[in-house]
Amino acid sequence: MKRVLVVICMVLIVFSCGSKKRAASKSKNKTKTERVVKTPEVKKPTVETPSEYPVKKKVVISNSPIDDYIALYSDIAQEEMRLYQIPASITLAQGILESSSGRGRLAVEAKNHFGIKCHEWTGARIYHDDDADQECFRKYNDAKYSYRDHSLFLKERKRYYKLFELEIDDYEGWAKGLKAAGYATDRKYPDKLISLIERYELYKYDEIVTGKKTRVAEVSSSMESSHRVVKGDTLYSLSKRYNTTVENLKRLNNLSSNNLNIGDLIVVKSN
Repeated sequence: MKRVLVVICMVLIVFSCGSKKRAASKSKNKTKTERVVKTPEVKKPTVETPSEYPVKKKVVISNSPIDDYIALYSDIAQEEMRLYQIPASITLAQGILESSSGRGRLAVEAKNHFGIKCHEWTGARIYHDDDADQECFRKYNDAKYSYRDHSLFLKERKRYYKLFELEIDDYEGWAKGLKAAGYATDRKYPDKLISLIERYELYKYDEIVTGKKTRVAEVSSSMESSHRVVKGDTLYSLSKRYNTTVENLKRLNNLSSNNLNIGDLIVVKSN
């Protein structure tokens, strides 16, 4: 009997051990699972289409401030010529001369390219030393309004009526007529305008409007007696170069100081 009990006990022990091994084996199989590595999603960079970013205007900058000025305002001058019969060449030359190619204080701070004073003006204004200290000048939001006021200034004042009896492409007659009518006190004013028109071929803008060839005045002393100010020029250096004096240059150009602006047209000798 004892032997039978011993055998039964041994059988139970063996069976119990086998069950534990199988359970342990199953447990190991469950925990030993395959690792799955997920690749992070890579977002593609967004690319703006041409319609989504601002369009920048192409600006061509030349070595000459006068050429830049002409490129900016020639269309406006031609439109004023169509509307008011004032040569575009004259308007551009006056703008270049009186605004120092758009770099003078009145042009920069007040968009006033022709030195038009307040008179009966009720709009914005700026004060600037001219014939007298702190004179009142018109101030504009855009230079094109300065061009329009220039046209109206000439068209509506009786003293300029003779100008409109001239041929519209007679820039020489217009230059001399402006001085005769009292537009400027500088006695060299006509020569300076004519010199600018011929040097930079501003008469070509008249041709675009009229559709005919402009009679170009003979290039004479107006070109030979003037100098375009470049970097480094001073009244003293110009006086030595052209065999004259600083005081004579100031007198010829109605200058109250020795300051020169690059691009200015300076008369260096009288005819």
